[in-house]
Amino acid sequence: MLSLSSRGFVNAVGGEAEAGLPRAVEAGLACLGLAVASPVLLMAAGLVAATSPGPVLFKQQRVGLNGRPFTLLKLRTMKVAPEGSQLTASGDARITPVGRRLRRFKLDEIPQLWNVVRGDMSLVGPRPEVPRYVNDSPLWRRVLSVRPGLTDPVTLRLRDEEALLASVEDAESFYRERLLPWKLRGYADYLDRRSWATDLGVLGATALAVLRLRRTALPEIEE
Repeated sequence: MLSLSSRGFVNAVGGEAEAGLPRAVEAGLACLGLAVASPVLLMAAGLVAATSPGPVLFKQQRVGLNGRPFTLLKLRTMKVAPEGSQLTASGDARITPVGRRLRRFKLDEIPQLWNVVRGDMSLVGPRPEVPRYVNDSPLWRRVLSVRPGLTDPVTLRLRDEEALLASVEDAESFYRERLLPWKLRGYADYLDRRSWATDLGVLGATALAVLRLRRTALPEIEE
């Protein structure tokens, strides 16, 4: 398990090695996104508050740039309950009816634009993981050498990751042993060829996917 407070880990990773959109551009786009999405965000937050007891926002510690922890924000889509599995498969009984709709159209992710404004995240980059799945392997060091993001090519391919997890008998083992390594290899591959132009392409593809104008096939279990 990675020690999040380890100075040695941060030094070993080195400085930020991002080659995508400039930080100022991302912050500006995130502010614009929050302004444009504010009516939808307020409506969704009202539905969450009205239909399920508990806080509107879901806050969870994730691992960010150079292994530093940060608090990721989402609209809450699940019932408030004692700590359970950190993996969510389709059909999970913890997901509320409103939450299921929000997750389908990725509306629960809108608050993460504030994470981008704060500098915790980028618009494009590897999705941030919870600490329990992170270690100090060379592949993880590569992935954590950049800010995590809202979207990336791997995330686009796994838009229906919950369905994939629901299709296996032991989701936890499958995730640790097969899906997470597959993700990490995909993240590293993208980082090796990343540029501001490829980031813009990923943002455009994400917008089309959210609007259901483009569908992506889930990877096969064998992959």
